[in-house]
Amino acid sequence: MIGNVVSDANWFQLWGAGYLVCLGILSFLYARLVSSDKYVFKRMQRFYFYSALILFYLFVGSPFAVIAAEELFSAHVVELTVMLFVVPPLFILGLPKEFLRSFFWSYRTRFVLKLFTHPWVTALLFSLLLSVYLAPDIFNFLQKHTLLLGSAQLIMLGAAFLMWWTIISPLPEMNRLSESVRVMYVFVASLLLLPIGIFLLVAESPFYEVYRPGQQLLPNLTALQDQQLAGGVLKGIQLASYGIALFLLISRWAKKEEEPDDDFPFYPGQAINAPMKK
Repeated sequence: MIGNVVSDANWFQLWGAGYLVCLGILSFLYARLVSSDKYVFKRMQRFYFYSALILFYLFVGSPFAVIAAEELFSAHVVELTVMLFVVPPLFILGLPKEFLRSFFWSYRTRFVLKLFTHPWVTALLFSLLLSVYLAPDIFNFLQKHTLLLGSAQLIMLGAAFLMWWTIISPLPEMNRLSESVRVMYVFVASLLLLPIGIFLLVAESPFYEVYRPGQQLLPNLTALQDQQLAGGVLKGIQLASYGIALFLLISRWAKKEEEPDDDFPFYPGQAINAPMKK
């Protein structure tokens, strides 16, 4: 059945090959950078980077993308959430700080990056773009115009990178946000996407024209159930990615709180021999 879907989608051969070539070029450039010894690459950084490329291709450039585009709205939401909530943080974590510094060190680049990575601007922008994209009228309109659809997804991907840059903060000198502020940022960002997730879960009729006729891959799954499943997938992957980010941020925050003060070095559990006042 999947083979029939792929064979009917002539555009897949072009888009799939295009993505494969682009990701292959990125892999080649990254491998050259690693072998140049100009920057220090940790093993986990290489794992993060190549994982980001592989996941992007599997969900955006493989036959899964055909199913997401024509058969299952829930598959489309899986594709979208992996592209926005999984790939960007892995990509950023895969690049060493010194490389990022050399890339963003010019004054103009730093100014632009600081402007577009203002914490509350990026949270509102990303959540607004994703919510508008999934609004039924907008989504149905974009599905009829391939160029606009691709442009909208590219803009959301750019906004996702800005949001995850704010959360990860790979260059502290360019974004001096404490762990406590970033914890609040992630919490607020998760709340901003709550309305669209609830809308998909509680809707009583299918709204997306491309998927409304139903599909043949899972005959027992109706268009309405597919739409509700998409809402669950959206919240599940979003909360999982944000949950991991929160765990890491809170861990770093707790570790810094345990570090001794320079003026009064004191470690947890250490007795304080201070003179008592009489």
